[in-house]
Amino acid sequence: MQSYSNKKLFDYGRLRATVDLVKVAAGMEILSCDAGSCCYIVNIRRKVVKKSPSLHQLKLPRETRFFSVPIKSDSKCLQYSHPHHYSFRKLNNSQPSRTVVVLKRDEHINSRVSGETYSSFVLDGEEGVNNVTGRGKSVSMVLIPSLPDESNGDYVAPISSSSSEWKPKLTVHYEKSGSENVDSPPLLFLPGFGVGSFHYEKQLKDLGRDFRAWAIDFLGQGMSLPCEDPTFGSNGGDKLESDRQDIIWGFGDETETWAEELVYSVDLWRDQVSYFIEEVIKEPVYLVGNSLGGFVAIYFAACYPQLVKGVTLLNATPFWGFFPNPVRYPRLSRLFPWAGTFPLPSIVRKLTEILWQKISNPRSIEQILDQVYVDHATKVDKVFSRIIETTQHPAAAASFASILFAPQGQLSFNEALSRCRMNNLPICLLYGKEDPWVKPIWGLQVKRQVPEAPYYEISPAGHCPHDEVPEVVNFLLRGWIQYLESQGSIALPLLDTPQSVRYDFAWDLEFIREGSRKSTRVKFLMPSFSIWNRLISRFKSGFENCGTDSQ
Repeated sequence: MQSYSNKKLFDYGRLRATVDLVKVAAGMEILSCDAGSCCYIVNIRRKVVKKSPSLHQLKLPRETRFFSVPIKSDSKCLQYSHPHHYSFRKLNNSQPSRTVVVLKRDEHINSRVSGETYSSFVLDGEEGVNNVTGRGKSVSMVLIPSLPDESNGDYVAPISSSSSEWKPKLTVHYEKSGSENVDSPPLLFLPGFGVGSFHYEKQLKDLGRDFRAWAIDFLGQGMSLPCEDPTFGSNGGDKLESDRQDIIWGFGDETETWAEELVYSVDLWRDQVSYFIEEVIKEPVYLVGNSLGGFVAIYFAACYPQLVKGVTLLNATPFWGFFPNPVRYPRLSRLFPWAGTFPLPSIVRKLTEILWQKISNPRSIEQILDQVYVDHATKVDKVFSRIIETTQHPAAAASFASILFAPQGQLSFNEALSRCRMNNLPICLLYGKEDPWVKPIWGLQVKRQVPEAPYYEISPAGHCPHDEVPEVVNFLLRGWIQYLESQGSIALPLLDTPQSVRYDFAWDLEFIREGSRKSTRVKFLMPSFSIWNRLISRFKSGFENCGTDSQ
């Protein structure tokens, strides 16, 4: 790599930083940024042959490494402290260069960050940052990778669609990417209510470059609707509109044999996920769930911890279902004679007709998307068209009614969280701050119940941060999985070590989208490993189990 001299890489408001790229012994190249009381050194190739006695030991399992080291600039000699290490992987020459320079700044300085790019290398680790100045609340500006753009020559993981028959007439649709990454950990994405696997396209294309990734459609939604009418009889021809010629499935008088116990409930989806992991993926997975998918993810993990390596909640809904579970509350459930089974009672059909005409109206769908997406510049055309396509399926209306009247799960959200914590199951919380439905208070309640879980609050972002700010969500997901896979030898996303960052910290994450620079602030709440809290949780869980056994 050639040397650069007197090249301006950074421009602060009031500060002027002189950036010189120089060569030192053994082929080590450093980027020295004189900025106030600290500067950064960057090693972008080979090894550190000679280092200061005060420099912490650095592990170099791979040849190409990247180090960011804050040092004091007012000293006559370079003093290393708190090295942050990053790993890079070599890309093929067809891929564009990526920004790899990260600059630390104080919140009180109105700074703008730009960086030199180096061809054929992409950031593959975490951005470690420290409060170098130690004054006030700090905010760091971090450049993160953009989404891969196939039109610019980036490698995009191809997505393939498939289906698998679970039970007669019940087929699970799913999409997958990264099949060639045979030694990488598997990820399974669970969608929110009313959408499907298509909602994770940005994750499959990007994260599929490093992991094996799947996204499924819950039964009764997306493309996992039944292929036949679950009912038959004279009312099978009821129509929601006088001029509509389609037969509405599920409005018949009698139930087909294969659908006698069919209810689109959270228990059905839990069993569906179990089948999919055991029969399709065939090994434990990292679960990622948004909204309803988050509820199902934590519920499933509580019931089948042996099939889960970790759970990431994306604005997970903290409750699901309005009616009592017949297993948990047998007497109370008898007060509700219909619980989402087929056929639909006549009064439910009439109610479904009224609600469905309103909900499936394109204008209503537009209004809902306008609510849940804070950044209205986000393109939702594909999401909108796929939702419309689902509503036009003949089984959609009756499936909606079954979901609406289905009983609650056998565990509440909080009980599922407690079980996951008892099983030491890793949980990561990624919440969009401006969500109008699952507001930050719900994410903070989860954080209080599972204090050891890292909590990242993203702003601006609404109910679907994975689709609104996929660059940020993908970056955090990558880092968290690497943290777990390395058993903590790689730091949590955006952190050097948990002990070096205060409880409340924030970063401005910058990325490029469609040629423009965008910025999103991420607030982090430190994990808390309280032995006292863990003992209390174990005592409460044991007490609850005793109470359940005695019933």
